[in-house]
Amino acid sequence: MIKQAGIDDSRIVAELAMLLWPDNEIDDLEEEMTNYIVSDSGAVFVYLTENIPVGFAQCSLRNDYVEGTESSPVGYLEGVFVKDEYCKKGIGKELVIQCEEWAKGKGCSEFASDCELSNAESLEFHLRLGFEEVNRIICFRKDLRGKSS
Repeated sequence: MIKQAGIDDSRIVAELAMLLWPDNEIDDLEEEMTNYIVSDSGAVFVYLTENIPVGFAQCSLRNDYVEGTESSPVGYLEGVFVKDEYCKKGIGKELVIQCEEWAKGKGCSEFASDCELSNAESLEFHLRLGFEEVNRIICFRKDLRGKSS
């Protein structure tokens, strides 16, 4: 069963998000999920099996340019995760479809996402769900603290 997360679910979703993004702090993720839950431009969906949370999807509306799109706003899949023991059962797909329906309800005609270049599993997942690859990029950064030109 999928439900749109409410405030009472923010910690549960944050715990699932820690499994996806382990380099974060649980309190920071809980705050982020709460912000999405209360926002008109974001949503979080939780998949429950026998009242046990086993996956989540986080989506938003992006009004800035989204690579490969032609409209605004664009529904955007910020993250999707399903616990290993529940994978390959269509749960991730159902969560993404729920996000797509949410985005349509917000007036979006396009839905987008991204993944790291090295994340072959995520690439395969997106392609299976009907996403098309529109670009590949390498992002750069430069530390300017304490450096002179």
